[in-house]
Amino acid sequence: MSGTRDLSRRLLEGRRWLAGKYRQIPLEVSGLRARIAGREAAGPNTRANPENMVWIFGSGRSGSTWLRGMMGEMDRHRIWEEPLVGRLFGEFYERAQSSNLLRPDFVMGNSTRKGWMRSIRNFVLDGAGYALPRLGPGDYLVIKEPNGSAGAPLLMEALPESRMILLVRDPRDIVASTLDGAREGNWLAELRNDGGSKKDTLPDDDPDAFVRRRSNAYLQHVGNAKKAFDAHKGRKALVRYEDLRRNTLEGMKRIYRTLDIPVDEEKLGRAVEKHAWENVPEQKKGEGKFYRKATPGGWKEDLSPRQVELVERITGPLLEEFYPEHRMTNDAP
Repeated sequence: MSGTRDLSRRLLEGRRWLAGKYRQIPLEVSGLRARIAGREAAGPNTRANPENMVWIFGSGRSGSTWLRGMMGEMDRHRIWEEPLVGRLFGEFYERAQSSNLLRPDFVMGNSTRKGWMRSIRNFVLDGAGYALPRLGPGDYLVIKEPNGSAGAPLLMEALPESRMILLVRDPRDIVASTLDGAREGNWLAELRNDGGSKKDTLPDDDPDAFVRRRSNAYLQHVGNAKKAFDAHKGRKALVRYEDLRRNTLEGMKRIYRTLDIPVDEEKLGRAVEKHAWENVPEQKKGEGKFYRKATPGGWKEDLSPRQVELVERITGPLLEEFYPEHRMTNDAP
């Protein structure tokens, strides 16, 4: 009988102990929330070093994934994958009416440019610190931002110490690649299925309209990236996708020399080999897939004469700037 009473007493003590712990949990959670809130109010653990930022601007489907993949293999290189901060500020700024830019109350007006430019700078540096909390002050931050290239002039003005890569590719190949990816059932269409916008039906219902729209997007993105490149006084590198495909290792060495970033050339060679087209698994390559051709000039087989004419007419100034050796088809005798 005494054994039974002893067991009952111990069970009662155990229940009381557990009850105390349960009452304690909300207090601990509350304390944790307070500590987190205090940490967020104080800001990120570290801010990115703007001098060690390397922006990749240009256009989607230009090889930016390939380039950042090779750079990401290097020591003390971290990747910030398409933060789209350039789209956030650049597209809003470009859509503003000129009359708004003259209003002192407009948030990005001409008269307050110095103030909101400082805000963009802080936004980017703090955002990078939150996104990559273990980013070291000596790390290089490679920012893949082709789809945010509309804001390249603003970003490079706000962060003049940063390094910049302008990555360009023949717009005819870019449009052909995007047209293939956006068709029903292909990789880009699958990514956009959640949105369900009318624009997503263009590749199949009206491919010429899609080609026109993508050509205008190229003109905006690469055109703005070129404006930023021309105005930037810091370290910068112009890279043509076709040249990088032709001799990748030498092209990567030139990028690092131009940007004045020390690099282990033996490790760079291994990175080039690892990310070579030939080492992409066969099941991941081909029509309709993210890794499609990687063949400069493939547009000749992919676009109709009408589509080629559309791309060349819309992007003509940039074609002549970056590919003067390639006669446009509508200039042919």
